[in-house]
Amino acid sequence: MTETTTTPLAADALGLIFAENGRVVEALQSASASVLDEAATLLAAAPRVFVLGAGRSGLALKMTAMRLMHLGLDVHVVGEVTSPAIVSGDVLLVASGSGTTGAIVRAAETAHGVGASILALTTAPESPLGRLAAVTVVIPAAAKQDHAGQVSAQYSGGLFEQSVLFVGDALFHTLWKASGSTAEQLWPRHANLE
Repeated sequence: MTETTTTPLAADALGLIFAENGRVVEALQSASASVLDEAATLLAAAPRVFVLGAGRSGLALKMTAMRLMHLGLDVHVVGEVTSPAIVSGDVLLVASGSGTTGAIVRAAETAHGVGASILALTTAPESPLGRLAAVTVVIPAAAKQDHAGQVSAQYSGGLFEQSVLFVGDALFHTLWKASGSTAEQLWPRHANLE
């Protein structure tokens, strides 16, 4: 007897991803609401915000950096040639599911050493990154190497990376509404050399 398998439909995969993200959002709303407010306050008070993540987490944080720039914050993506030195009072916004990504932990150590504050998004609050952070947003998603599928059926940290985007957009939205600025006032900061 031959065994047949059916490929899931893309619509089914979309439903699964939506449901997993819904569970993360609910958990963050109930367990981390005050931490998210602390994160927004830290960003709002920073003279400059530096953003760093690796891989897809880094891409999601670059989207957050863009939105913070639209808001008028002084934002720099670490590794870009125009990114200046971080100094005391600045904030380093980082994402690492494991909290052990070498380059991110080293950057956080450097930032901490000069007196900058670290805002970390991670699944591992007791990790080296979590211990360095002034504010740690714990995202209840599967770590990249968690292949058992108990927390997420998605591949290799997908749920964490999506959550980084959601948290970044929630922080932006909070700061935007607190600023009293209209969408029209933010629009002139959008890129016009495309």
